[in-house]
Amino acid sequence: MGYDRAMKTWMALLLLAAAATAQNRSALDKQTFEAYLRKLELYRIEPTYKIGDPKPSKDQPGYLEVGVHVGFPSGAGDKDEVFYMSRDGQTIRDARGNVYDIKKSPFQSNLDKLTLAGAPSFGPADAAVTIVEFGDLECPDCRAEAPLLREEAPKAFPGRVRVFFKDFPLDSIHPWARAAAIAGRCVYHQSAPAFWKFYDWIYDNQDQINPGNVNAKIVAWAGQNGLDAVQLGRCVETRATEAEVDRSVAEAKALGAPGTPTLFINGRRIGGLAWPDLQLVIGRALK
Repeated sequence: MGYDRAMKTWMALLLLAAAATAQNRSALDKQTFEAYLRKLELYRIEPTYKIGDPKPSKDQPGYLEVGVHVGFPSGAGDKDEVFYMSRDGQTIRDARGNVYDIKKSPFQSNLDKLTLAGAPSFGPADAAVTIVEFGDLECPDCRAEAPLLREEAPKAFPGRVRVFFKDFPLDSIHPWARAAAIAGRCVYHQSAPAFWKFYDWIYDNQDQINPGNVNAKIVAWAGQNGLDAVQLGRCVETRATEAEVDRSVAEAKALGAPGTPTLFINGRRIGGLAWPDLQLVIGRALK
């Protein structure tokens, strides 16, 4: 009887140990977790990841704490991060409070807020990479970014990139940007393909435009490019599309756009970039 009692006690302890181990284990394996981190984080040089073993979190009840060491070939820039993982392996929290669903894009919250219906675009509808630019037609940095989006990206990634434009006029520093945005929407409603001619033209002629001549110059351009200048002039004068511009501005603010240009590349928010950096981000998105 003593032997049987000891065996039962031993088995009970084994079961308790197994239960404790199961409680501290996440359903998410380290390979899946690392793959997700590689989508989430962006580095010029691909780092190595060392994923620690999960342990119960004191800071996030109900979650498991996972330490991650991010290493680079030179050793410079190495860092340690902490993530919190739900026990079913479906939800990840970072130390800043961001929450991610492992089954969805790391940038799903941005994708959910982006409204692309009715926005000017070019590139194939089934492109693997979607770039959404929130831009200001008076902004010098947007003018510098424009040829990268219009020429360099389609040339470097033929058939794989689609670009959308959304208005984000910065009224406090650019006095004619809102008028240009309203006019741009008027052009788009009259002819969607003509919008991109307008986009190229207004950046090329940005230095010759001011608050006093912006509407007259745009109407004159419309007449020279096969649009109905009278109809466009009426649209511009009555500010018929201003509500559309306002909605776009509100969307930019809801997405946390800090200024212009702000790009969303497959949902990843990023500022205006020089071509080597933009090429890198697009290339990573394609991976």
